[in-house]
Amino acid sequence: MLVEILFWTFSAVLTGAALGVILARNPVHSVLFLVLCFFNAAVLWLLIEAEFLAIVLVLVYVGAVMVLFLFVVMMLDINLEQLREGFARNAPLGAVIALIMVVELWYVLWVRRLGIDLPGATAALPEGYSNTADIGAVLYTEYVWPFQLAAMVLLIAIIAAIALTLRHRAGLKVQDVAGQVAARPAERIRIVNIPVEREP
Repeated sequence: MLVEILFWTFSAVLTGAALGVILARNPVHSVLFLVLCFFNAAVLWLLIEAEFLAIVLVLVYVGAVMVLFLFVVMMLDINLEQLREGFARNAPLGAVIALIMVVELWYVLWVRRLGIDLPGATAALPEGYSNTADIGAVLYTEYVWPFQLAAMVLLIAIIAAIALTLRHRAGLKVQDVAGQVAARPAERIRIVNIPVEREP
């Protein structure tokens, strides 16, 4: 009973946070709502005893990927006024697509399961069982190439984010690394003799 209450509570918060990602006018707020989504999804993973996936979701996505997203969004200097205009213009199309997805989910969850016995509670795991070891064995044997491909995609995304922030803008101050390296100690400080003046 407690597990069901926790499931529906965190599922409701997850659904609300997902709507906040879409409906938030400020892109920074959308990223923060997405962080909340990941936290609630991690709790749902914990409820089905998938501790490794829950920890990975928090450490990798919330601790690394979402911080990267937040930095990119804040450094891109997005025009919020233009973004709001685009939201109002594309809202009807988004509502139609959302309605289609709701109908598809309803069909999968309610129509397709008619006459099918749903599984009950998950069986208790044997003592000494490690889902981390099982996931690692599958990940680094059967799915090693997709895993490496995902790492390359993330690397390309990081390089693209750096390239976007290095674009030339008016009033942008950049660091002159070559000038700093070529500076000599004698040029770093200038001693000025100021005559001493006595107070009258």
